[in-house]
Amino acid sequence: MAATLTFSLAIPSSPITFTRSSAIFPNYSALRLRPIAATRFAASPTSRIAPRTARIVCEAQDTALEVAPITDANWQSLVLESESTVLVEFWAPWCGPCRMIHPIIDELAKDYVGKLKFYKLNTDESPSTATRYGIRSIPTVMIFKNGEKKDTVIGAVPKSTLTTSIEKFL
Repeated sequence: MAATLTFSLAIPSSPITFTRSSAIFPNYSALRLRPIAATRFAASPTSRIAPRTARIVCEAQDTALEVAPITDANWQSLVLESESTVLVEFWAPWCGPCRMIHPIIDELAKDYVGKLKFYKLNTDESPSTATRYGIRSIPTVMIFKNGEKKDTVIGAVPKSTLTTSIEKFL
């Protein structure tokens, strides 16, 4: 499944100060000021003021969702009542290791399409399910079969570790 993300960004009317490597955007992440060719800056070598001809470029990675999100509300129907084996990644947006394992989970979802269902549960948004299963560290990956928890893998592990766990239950 491919997705396209389109957004606009309102920049405050005050100038944006930046160093040689990137602009300083309060409350924005993954944004960098990239001057348009032939743009000139008038300031000292360490600090510059970006003229209005600069453009904002989002340098975030492709964020097409391959794995569906799941919540406390639909946990019962999508995981416990599923007729197929289900892999659930417990994660949170602030978790660095979770971001490391997301691409691996997305790859596995493509590799096992039709054989296994994949979901991601945000522990900040669905704390009761995380508490029910004793999630104390994230990322945690759990495999469920016939509504029962069969295996748990904790931490940002290599793809081979997750593949080994998955193969035991197919």
